[in-house]
Amino acid sequence: MFRGMFMSETDEFAFTPALEQARLIRAGDLSPVELTERYLERIDRLNPQLGAYLTVASEFARDAAARAEQARHGDGTDAPFLGVPISIKDLNDTAGIRTTAGTAAWADRIPEHDDAVVARIKRAGFVILGKTNTPEFGPLNVSETLAYPPGRNPWDPTRSCGGSSGGAAAALAAGLCPISQGSDGGGSIRNPSAWCGTFGIKPSRGRVSDAPRSMQHFSINGPMGRTVADTAALLDVMAGYVVGDTYFAPPPVRPFAEEAGREPGRLRVAWHPHPGVEAGAIAPAHRRACENAAALLEALGHEVIPADPPAFDPELLARTSLIFAANHASRAEQYPPLDTVAPWNRTMIEMGRTVSATDYVAAMHDVEATARRVVAFFDDFDVLLTPTVAQPPPAVGALEFADDFLAKVPELFALTPFTAMWNLTGQPAVSIPFGFDDDGLPVAAQLVGRPADEATLIRVSAQVEAARPWAHHRPPIS
Repeated sequence: MFRGMFMSETDEFAFTPALEQARLIRAGDLSPVELTERYLERIDRLNPQLGAYLTVASEFARDAAARAEQARHGDGTDAPFLGVPISIKDLNDTAGIRTTAGTAAWADRIPEHDDAVVARIKRAGFVILGKTNTPEFGPLNVSETLAYPPGRNPWDPTRSCGGSSGGAAAALAAGLCPISQGSDGGGSIRNPSAWCGTFGIKPSRGRVSDAPRSMQHFSINGPMGRTVADTAALLDVMAGYVVGDTYFAPPPVRPFAEEAGREPGRLRVAWHPHPGVEAGAIAPAHRRACENAAALLEALGHEVIPADPPAFDPELLARTSLIFAANHASRAEQYPPLDTVAPWNRTMIEMGRTVSATDYVAAMHDVEATARRVVAFFDDFDVLLTPTVAQPPPAVGALEFADDFLAKVPELFALTPFTAMWNLTGQPAVSIPFGFDDDGLPVAAQLVGRPADEATLIRVSAQVEAARPWAHHRPPIS
């Protein structure tokens, strides 16, 4: 049964941390069935305004919640999140739940098997509420498709929630789930987290498996939450090697959830308010967020040092775009017929088909050489602080994606120029909410860690959260 705050007419229960929900369920103070019903009611009421979910798996969620209820009253279970609801990004296959990948031709596609990361989430006891909005096949930083309603920002529904994990961030911010799974190939967890005012972790390359698909060099599944502790605990659930994975990160010294309660020590923090772009290319509020984060870290006892970190340049953007296009083209046979997909994906696939093997390998060599130089920067620093994004979220529909998609790439990149480098190097990075601009839209700061060092990022993020909490903020649509 619900007690106290959980019966509140303000629906405050929807913003209770996932770890606390799990504790209450284990203690018998919270019913998985009632909790799931409350979230489904909120989704039914608020999702039409947001488009956060492309698919609401009501009956699937009710069945899973009922099984969690029975397990709670049975002989016990070691599932750490038994009965706690979660959302899954619509790029990941979910057995028995529609998975569209944002494309019209897959409107009725129901996979028979779970992706490995989804299977881990289920084994942890989570109840899947549904599939969150994403651009078709995921290559954009807004969650808009030709086939489904656009993902809108709960702070201002005329604006985008970001992408490609935009629906996940919008659902979190609006209280349509307590925690979310996303993925990040160039900022796709951090950008929507920044624009929606939530916390997100892009893990190190190889930390989370992409099985049964072959692992991608740039993209990785990762956790999104409203608190650092919740997000770190979900990373523990998602992380782990699957036989045959191309990449794998060294196991952590201790569970990531424990890092949220540990002091980070005095860190050497490099920072730059607009790395790689002119000062005028970043909105003042987003620059101030980074400056304020630097001041706070210094006040917390860290050594904060202005530095000029390596950054993307136009030539590097062109090389990585070539690799992305070739990767999409290599998977085209798994996609619906090209005349059914969005023009920007057709353009990318057609471009990828013109890339020679020699050019692809040369581009990968350039990427790897760049990564070596970039990672060497961290020989002198524990973490790097930058803004997460350069601009507020664009208006829904402002980026009209016509056939000339390549002409739009620089425009898209200019919104979020600070995130893709760390997909190239495979380093972990987080987006931390850091206030609001004059229009009441969230702003954020990004922290980047050394390779495979999520632990330090989680510790310092939790320290920032304790000094300047953010999880109590509620958007107008919530």
